[in-house]
Parts: sequence; C-alpha cells; structure tokens
Amino acid sequence: MTTPTHTTTTTASGSMPRLRNGELRAMVAKFLADHPDDALTPRAIAHAMNRSSGAVGNALKVLADRGQAAVVETAPLAYRATATTTSVAATSITPGATPTTRTRSRRTTTTASSPTPPASAAVTGPVMRPNGTEYHPRLLSGVPDVTALRRLRGAGVAALLYGPPGTGKTSVVEAAFPNLLTVQGDGDTTVGDFVGEYTQTDDGRYVFVHGPLVRAMREGVPLFIDDATLIPPTVLAVVYPAMDGRRQIIIKANSGEVVDAAPGFYVVAGHNPGVHGAILTDALSSRFSAQIHVSTDYDLADQLKIDKRAVRAARNLATQQIKGEIGWAPQLRELIAFQKIAGVLGTEAAAGNLVGIAPEEDRDTVAAAVRAAFGTAVKPLALGARI
Repeated sequence: MTTPTHTTTTTASGSMPRLRNGELRAMVAKFLADHPDDALTPRAIAHAMNRSSGAVGNALKVLADRGQAAVVETAPLAYRATATTTSVAATSITPGATPTTRTRSRRTTTTASSPTPPASAAVTGPVMRPNGTEYHPRLLSGVPDVTALRRLRGAGVAALLYGPPGTGKTSVVEAAFPNLLTVQGDGDTTVGDFVGEYTQTDDGRYVFVHGPLVRAMREGVPLFIDDATLIPPTVLAVVYPAMDGRRQIIIKANSGEVVDAAPGFYVVAGHNPGVHGAILTDALSSRFSAQIHVSTDYDLADQLKIDKRAVRAARNLATQQIKGEIGWAPQLRELIAFQKIAGVLGTEAAAGNLVGIAPEEDRDTVAAAVRAAFGTAVKPLALGARI
C-alpha cells in the first residue's frame, strides 16, 4: 500500500497545535475522503498527518462506529471512506485557525450512495440498484414490489423473501433500499458477524469494531440478512431483540454495551427453500410477518432480449419443477448468464452450459428440454483435444 502524502501546519516552535474537540476526527475523515480508493491503516494516516497513531486510531474507531468510515481489512486494521465521510470532513478546520463560528457535523442516516426514497414515492419504471444495474419492478398486491417493501418498512413489518436462488430476491431488496447493510448468511456465520468483534490494530491495541447490525441500528437503515435460514438459529437470535418492541440489543462481548435502534431501522431477509441446510424455524418465521414468494419473471427475460429458445426451455422446466417431476429449473440468473456466454462462445456453448449446470439427477431431463427448444442435442461444456 502506498502511503498518501499530506501536509500539516506546525506552530513556530515546530510542535503540533492543540486541536478543538472533534477536529482531529474531522481531519481524519477529510484524509479518508481525499483518498477514497485506498485502504488506510491508522499508522499510515498518522504518519502522513504527523499525528499520534493512537489518537488517529481512536478517531477512526468513532468514525467506523457511526458508519462514517468502513473497516475493510482486519490484519492489519485498515479503513476506507464511505459515502458519508465527506459530511464529516466538511467540518475540518485548518490547524491554528480561529474561526468565529464552526459548523457542527450532522449525523446522517445513510450508509450508501443514496437514501431510501419515501414509501409514498411513485415507482413507474426501472429502479437503479447500488451496483449500477437496473431492476424492473414487479407487482405485489397491486403495487410495485419496491414500493410495497418500502411501505412495509414504514409500518414496521419485517419481510422474508423466499424462492429458488437466482430469482431476484437480492435485486428487489437492493432496489427498494439502496442504503441497506447486508449480512451474507451461511453455516459459519457467527454472532460477531452481526454485532462486531475485537480486532488488533497495527500498533498492538485491541479495539471493538462494530458489525453491520449495530451500524444499521444506529444509523436507522435497513439490514438485509441474505440466506438467513442457513445461519445457526442460536446465532440469528441476536437480531430478534432489535426486531421486536425492545428495538435494543446488548453486546455481551463488549462489556454489555447497549445499542438502541434509531427510527428507520428495519430487517428484511432472504430464504432459499430446498437448499441443503436451509431451515425456517418457528422462531424465525414468527419474526417475519410478511412472507413473500419470489419466482423468476420469464416475461422480463423476453424483455431483456434473451434467446427465446432458452426462455422456452426454462419455462417448460419450471412447469415440470412445479409438478414435482424435477428439482431444478433455470432461473433469471442462469438465463442472463446464458446470454453472456452466447455472446462470447456462441449459442451452442451457452445451451451446453445450461445442461452442465443442472444437478446430476435432473440433467437428462434438462438436456431433453434444451434439445426440444434448440432442435439439436447439446453436451455440457468440456475441454476437448489438445490444440
């Protein structure tokens, strides 16, 4: 990592001037904002600013706790600017200056590039996701799905989206809540992945770095628990007190720290039924009053100009899946991948890949559906003879 250069002002004696309360934190925030692509350690920032690494480390910890900086590495501990860092940096004062007034930093409730639009905002077309791709809303009880989710948030009704992988559960949540924080669940997810844990700084100290649950609660933004039913129930239970009337958690690992949820905090989760290890417990189900089934929108696949033969094969397989004849059918994710592969390797290769990615027990049925749609037999992608 290259240490960015930074110039500081010293007094006539060569010593650093005394800073006002919160001024170092603003200076550190400005340094992060000036180097948005760098993962910066407290020592690197302190060296560039000619400040104490301990003081800089404390400032970074406060920024991270408030969602105004992000921990991007833990060994050594390193930070990077977020979308809200600039608002803190704006309070930075040139050392030694004596302004007549000082603007207090305003704590923002957003942790991403844009806040969630109000629930009343009309959605009439595609919605941009944080990654820059368009999401095409679908109707849910007569209103666009993103609008429905925003209304559920406003009413404090937690939502669980369930359906096969690749149907767009994550897409609709990100479109509805562009400022959300996410926990990606699996069997190894721990309580620390939600609330945070102690980590060692590059100067040998141990600091508690708060996790996404705490940051979402404090900033009043949505928390998305993806693949929630893969997380051990005893771990997932850490979220429940934040979702019920208490809206509060106690972090036992950090000396019993009490965290209260700010207005706007909301929990939405994803569940893939049928995936090995995914268990929807009664405790989890009861916390999510709204449970919404998400399936592939094959009409959207047509609108995206995906090869009609691939869409036809996927529709036929989906019908067989609904009847219980097979366990797998291509979803929108696989159809989008089909189109990309066809663009670089050709249609036959993309059709062969559809067969190859099918579970072994369903592969013959998938191959038959692909053969019927494309008019020719295809084989899974495989390397051939040496060139």
